[in-house]
Amino acid sequence: MVSKPPAGDPVQDAPQVAAPQHAAAGLPAVAHTLRIAQAQMGVRRTARTLLKVNQKDGFDCPGCAWPEGDKRHVAEFCENGAKAVAEEATLRRVTPAFFAAHPVADLAERSGYWLGQQGRITHPMYLPEGADRYEAVSWERAFAIIAEELTALSSPDEALFYTSGRTSNEAAFLLQLFAREFGTNNLPDCSNMCHESSGSALSETIGIGKGSVSLEDLHRADLIVVAGQNPGTNHPRMLSALEKAKAAGAKIISVNPLPEAGLERFKNPQTPQGMLRGAALTDLFLQVRIGGDQALFRLLNKLVLETPGAVDEEFVAAHTHGYEEFAAAAKDADWDETLAATGLSRAEIERALEMVLASERTIVCWAMGLTQHKHSVPTIREVVNLLLLRGAIGRPGAGVCPVRGHSNVQGDRTMGIFERPAAAFLDALDKEFGIVSPRHHGYDVVRAIEALRDGDAKVFFAMGGNFVGATPDTEVTEAAMRKARLTVHVSTKLNRSHAVTGTRALILPTLGRTDKDVQKGGRQFVTVEDSMGLVHASRGNLPQASPHLLSEPAIVARMARAVLGAGSATPWEDFEADYATIRDRIARVIPGFEDFNARLAANPGGFALPHAPRDERRFPTATGKANFTAAPVEYPAVPEGRLLLQTLRSHDQYNTTIYGLDDRYRGITGGRRVVLVHPEDAAALGFADGAYADLVSEWTDGSERRAPGFRVVHYPTARGCAAAYYPETNVLVPLESTADVSNTPASKSVIVRLEESATA
Repeated sequence: MVSKPPAGDPVQDAPQVAAPQHAAAGLPAVAHTLRIAQAQMGVRRTARTLLKVNQKDGFDCPGCAWPEGDKRHVAEFCENGAKAVAEEATLRRVTPAFFAAHPVADLAERSGYWLGQQGRITHPMYLPEGADRYEAVSWERAFAIIAEELTALSSPDEALFYTSGRTSNEAAFLLQLFAREFGTNNLPDCSNMCHESSGSALSETIGIGKGSVSLEDLHRADLIVVAGQNPGTNHPRMLSALEKAKAAGAKIISVNPLPEAGLERFKNPQTPQGMLRGAALTDLFLQVRIGGDQALFRLLNKLVLETPGAVDEEFVAAHTHGYEEFAAAAKDADWDETLAATGLSRAEIERALEMVLASERTIVCWAMGLTQHKHSVPTIREVVNLLLLRGAIGRPGAGVCPVRGHSNVQGDRTMGIFERPAAAFLDALDKEFGIVSPRHHGYDVVRAIEALRDGDAKVFFAMGGNFVGATPDTEVTEAAMRKARLTVHVSTKLNRSHAVTGTRALILPTLGRTDKDVQKGGRQFVTVEDSMGLVHASRGNLPQASPHLLSEPAIVARMARAVLGAGSATPWEDFEADYATIRDRIARVIPGFEDFNARLAANPGGFALPHAPRDERRFPTATGKANFTAAPVEYPAVPEGRLLLQTLRSHDQYNTTIYGLDDRYRGITGGRRVVLVHPEDAAALGFADGAYADLVSEWTDGSERRAPGFRVVHYPTARGCAAAYYPETNVLVPLESTADVSNTPASKSVIVRLEESATA
């Protein structure tokens, strides 16, 4: 039976703590999935919806970007994917009456959990200048307001067009086309906050900012290294691939400051044996200190170089550049420094080396634990160095595997959502549409916030996402957003960003992945690109949540017509009526999408985009070869009496969407304001388990930021390290604390001290 949304915010300052679990999925995951789905959708709708998730004739899960194999299970979804679907396909509704009853000031006091639980937004809503609450507005008036503000700007670069990773290929292509025809490259996106470091490192070293492996490669690997990633919560279907690889003889090394249940044992709910016993996954757990990964991989590279016959000399000679400089730097790696940086023992590193040397086919997977540090780009380059030494790129069963989060974040970048586009892309776009795209670079996420803060940007448009909730330095970001003349959010549900507005604000409700999309040209589908470069269709099957919704492509097309007017020769009406016409243009602009529509028709499961390093061992870098690199080794220096904090998700969370108040695998229930600290570190700092502390971050300029009222949980973290959930801890991350090269917020390297809290 469908339940009503919570009327008031639940108490979140008294979480209960039990021992962490040592296995993921199984019967508890199935039970939790069904309970959440039925509460949001009811029994019949649950069955109708979940059986279409990730099917060839169904819709792509709005959660993570993990790929599907050609052969699909009947239930091709995980627990957290089902939560994402349930929240979107919910029968709960947020109507104009809701907004009339809740002023913006009231919404601003609510938790992200409470806001998300209210349901789907049914009408376009407008907050006029000086008003205290949103009111219903027609679509025509909404687009007229956007046009008023955009055309009044002194420069197109005073506008920001942000994109969430849920946005389809078709909508993303139209948004970047509109932005560039309008005259700006200000296209920040969620990738700026997550895998920008991966793209920066991989583009330089192998010539393409994407992973080089397929699902089948994982199944064939001899060794899989999972570094800085928690697949049990963030990419649960990855556990099935790891289980299959283990059954075929693969070894797994997990590198993480926290032990994670999903990497210990996976109880596959698809099989009786999996439900009962499960499969042990990790063979070697390296509990590295936060930020110590570059030092670890540098020492491994030194040891490989010192081992006779360990270097694939034929591959290095034929396909790489910069080997001598790299080898000289690697030989300087120091055991004592590495042990201090990583917190590991000599025996653990030597065991890891043995496993690397025994493997002919090695894959390294990683996520935010590697990408959100000051030295993230050189860390990932060092991972590539190891694989190049072993000839493990362009070999079946081997390669790099950055595991993307949001379901089409990689596809959005492929479609041109990038503030620093390649000249070749802009040339092709201009030729196809007869426009003149700007060539100067635009703002990424951090620079967009700075532009709003400094008055250099005045209109903020977001295609999905929760910008305020996802970004660092919460107080600075919110103050910057309030300086805008207009903020616009294309959304399915409420979130924190709707309560932090410019002088005027719009909420434009849109179709979700689960919704049936019918336009003048008939029933439509969109496409997405998964984490391994496969492009496939997504077709919603539910009646749309309200007759007052527009699809994302329709919103962009109508906005473009309102802003650009008759002076635009782009056929925006045609694009809205039939998305196949968008794909025809994509096919002529973006390499790899030739005959886009025909290939989708011929391949219901989708098709793989070309990847030169993987497919032909060709590396489209500046040197024409794969590049070894030799950056100095870095790791965070933490003052005495301080801890190094990483922000992370709970199991009842996807990005900034909070599904519930529990973190089942870590033993946390009924609350989110917890900080996980090693018992010996907590004792040294004078904090018993169950005590309450304020987290105070310290930045290089002497400034401090505070997050109050966190329950201290004694937890088996790496020594000197701590962990707490975001977005509650985003307030601690200075806007200026970013990764070199990529400018990604360094949310995994926050120096904090604990102070006794007034909360009890």
